[in-house]
Amino acid sequence: MKSTINELRNKNIKNVSIKYFQIIALLFFSFSIQAQDKKAKDLLNQVTAIVKSYDNIVIDFKYTLNNSKENINQNSKGNVTMKGNQYVLNFMGVTKIFDGKKSYTIVPEDEEVTVSTVNENDDSTITPSKMLTFFNSGYKCSMDILQDVKGRKIQYIKLVPLNAKDPRKEILLGIDAQTKHIYNLIETGKKGTKTTLTVNSFKTNQPLSKNQFTFVASKYPNYYINKLD
Repeated sequence: MKSTINELRNKNIKNVSIKYFQIIALLFFSFSIQAQDKKAKDLLNQVTAIVKSYDNIVIDFKYTLNNSKENINQNSKGNVTMKGNQYVLNFMGVTKIFDGKKSYTIVPEDEEVTVSTVNENDDSTITPSKMLTFFNSGYKCSMDILQDVKGRKIQYIKLVPLNAKDPRKEILLGIDAQTKHIYNLIETGKKGTKTTLTVNSFKTNQPLSKNQFTFVASKYPNYYINKLD
């Protein structure tokens, strides 16, 4: 009888010990994740501060879209010049100019210019300038791998959308550990589509024309001007 009681007592002590260590391990893991998330957020804040410190930014980039299930593999190049919320984007044969109030989409193939007013305060409005700071809200962030890319240390941060309806599963944001400039952005969709934007050159504080972000209609005499509002 005494032996049975001792066995039960030892079993209970063992079970309590296991649960105790499980709780300690869980708490340690939780604290580690919180510390990791804080480190990721701090790095993103540094990226944002540096981007906002420049008078203007000129970027040449490569864009890749892959979906093995649909047998899609597309590659494109483009460039964008930004100053504040103004920008000129050249991508896939289309030029888009935003002067701070109106957006002008120029399509040479169709000889058409589409003009529309843009509400910059609308969070759903995606602009090139926002692409450098989009990660400041709406995502759960955590540190990912540190990778050596041609001698550069690229620190990846994983971003998971908080909105369950977001079609993207996750985003990997690659940041140059030295310059704190964005190197690339890899989006993985819930349906298997992966898009990658890689920065080939990142120039700042360049001499720009006074009319850099001004649409000049006289340059497009035969184009149809489609005013949406």
